[in-house]
Amino acid sequence: MYVVTNPATGELVEEVVNSTDAEVRAAIGRVHEGFPAWRARSVGERAAIVARAADIFAERADELAAIMTLEMGKRINEGRGEIGIVVDIFRYYAQQAPALLADEPLDIKGGKAVITKSPIGALLGIMPWNFPCYQVARFVAPNLVLGNTILLKHASICPRSARAIEEVLRAAGVPDDVYVNTFASSRQIPAILADPRIQGVSLTGSEQAGIAVAAEAGRHLKKTVLELGGSDPLIVLDTADMDETVSATATARMRNCGQSCNAPKRMIVMADIYDEYVDRLTKRVAEYYVPGDPADPETKLPPLASIAAADEVAAQIAKAVEQGATLRAGGRRIQPGAYLEATVLTDVTPEMDAYYEEIFGPVVIVFRAETEEDAIRLANDTPFGLGASVWGTDPARARRVAERIDAGMVYLNRAGGSQADLPFGGIKRSGIGRELGPAGIEEFMNKKSIRL
Repeated sequence: MYVVTNPATGELVEEVVNSTDAEVRAAIGRVHEGFPAWRARSVGERAAIVARAADIFAERADELAAIMTLEMGKRINEGRGEIGIVVDIFRYYAQQAPALLADEPLDIKGGKAVITKSPIGALLGIMPWNFPCYQVARFVAPNLVLGNTILLKHASICPRSARAIEEVLRAAGVPDDVYVNTFASSRQIPAILADPRIQGVSLTGSEQAGIAVAAEAGRHLKKTVLELGGSDPLIVLDTADMDETVSATATARMRNCGQSCNAPKRMIVMADIYDEYVDRLTKRVAEYYVPGDPADPETKLPPLASIAAADEVAAQIAKAVEQGATLRAGGRRIQPGAYLEATVLTDVTPEMDAYYEEIFGPVVIVFRAETEEDAIRLANDTPFGLGASVWGTDPARARRVAERIDAGMVYLNRAGGSQADLPFGGIKRSGIGRELGPAGIEEFMNKKSIRL
């Protein structure tokens, strides 16, 4: 079932019965049958509807933020900020659609050609709980503008967000056979992917979920975009203001209670400033010890998304300490609810599970780097490759280090983030494909070559 449980209290709020197999087949039929008419609309018509969706998301920002706070514990101000990014994404694709979808002339040997850009059909989107609206927006906005239709399966703890998003799109003018929400279960995904009417799938979620979906999609030759986990390195080469650097990096890690795929999770600090950085970081993280109501704008430590998630992160911390890591701050579960003190770990080595695994919560691991080469080695010694950041006072040096990091995204003197016009995605076990920016509209596009 889809279940809403308030993570701040553990209280059961709502249960939603899964869609039946017949209902799922009917939903596939709707988006398949809606594709020809939606595709036939002009780019301008589709863009106008997407622009209207941006306006309605903005109008309903407080309501949507409150839903996210209830479902997965997001701090209310962060929820409002998330809707701000959603609005930017919808407006970006609405405004840029004519340029992004324009034919591309091509000079070829013996003549000329043109590359046209068209949709491919009905798509399945499988979305996570950590950013209930933003993750949907970065998949849905470009594909609606392009002319694809969408069957959307949201996370099982986010049925209210799923309903609200569908309501916004309906109010904007998206036809009811162009975007369809389904409360399908995980066991129904293979049948959806096997259906020839579904042309591709985009999943944002765990590494394990990505492996399962990619295997099933590959079996049926379906195009796949996967945005999976990350254990992003943050390298501090030097700093002109240690307090500012510590504050910025700690804030970036604790955003969304540490539940962001591209948050900096491994701080790699040069040896000459390591001790000072760790001392100040430990003091800074202590601000995230006192739990609070995520609906209160003054709260610093909200709950994790579920009690199970909080227990899992607490177990990862305990295992790291058992294997020899040093617990510098925090680490305790706080009950009732899904609260966990913000945590700092040091002395983590490759023999420990915490060295390679992703810890999806308010946990910072700090490594000492003796040299620039050592910092780059530590940054790349991970199965993930989503994002990274490099901090330093010398832009040329920071750029040089950034170019040697194995990741899909690297930020200089800022810790990750996302914006509508900048491609988002990773390499290695962090996923396949890109979302946002010009690249985000091309994943489920037929770039047809016409020889003139």
